[in-house]
Amino acid sequence: MSDLAIREMNSAAEEKQYVICNINKEYYGIDITHVNNIIQMPKITMVPKAPECFKGIINLRGEIVPIMSLRRRMNLEDDTLTKDSRIVILNINDDEMIGVVVDGVKEVLSIPTDTIETPADLLKSEDSLIRGIGKKNEDLISIFEIDSILKNIA
Repeated sequence: MSDLAIREMNSAAEEKQYVICNINKEYYGIDITHVNNIIQMPKITMVPKAPECFKGIINLRGEIVPIMSLRRRMNLEDDTLTKDSRIVILNINDDEMIGVVVDGVKEVLSIPTDTIETPADLLKSEDSLIRGIGKKNEDLISIFEIDSILKNIA
């Protein structure tokens, strides 16, 4: 193979995979490297005096996992659980997990990193949960910044 062909293959755009979920009829992407599991809705045990965005805890294969409502975290109306509702289990540290409730999970999608656009300056803030916007055909996909989702929730 010629040097030119090798250089062209190496310069191909890097792609990242995202779990595409919907919340309030909008599409959001979660970097697959943070995703541990996707489960159907189990019984959630409420925890008194927990921050408002937390729905409670579940027992996942012997581990207690806190469950957060992304709708509440984004200041939307409370979750309406349906047969499509899912909990996306995220790895947040070496040995910690958190579950986030979504209205549904659509697919795993590869998006070239050079096609993800940063939000407009007017939409950027320290509290923003979104780090970029990806596209699939005509659909816009807001890419979550996982660290921001977990910041300032007390």
